Amino acid sequence: MEILISIIIGVLAGFLAGKIMKGGGFGFLINLLVGVLGGILGGCLLGWLGIHWGGWLGTLLTAVIGAVVLLWILSLFKKK
Repeated sequence: MEILISIIIGVLAGFLAGKIMKGGGFGFLINLLVGVLGGILGGCLLGWLGIHWGGWLGTLLTAVIGAVVLLWILSLFKKK
C-alpha cells in the first residue's frame, strides 16, 4: 500500500511542479519520474537545511519543492 501512496504522491508532485514551472503537466510517466526524483532531491535539500516534515502532506510538499528545483536545473540546460 505504501508503494501505491508513493506513486500517487510522486505523480501529484510532478504535476504540481509542472504547473508551477511550465504551466502544464508532462503526462503520467514523466510526472511520476519528476515527482520521485523531486522527492529524493527535496529530501536531501531540506535535510541539509535541517527541515523534516512528517505525514503525506509534508512528503508531498518536499517532493514538489525538489521537483521544482529539478525542473529549474533542467531548464538551465535547455536550448532556446
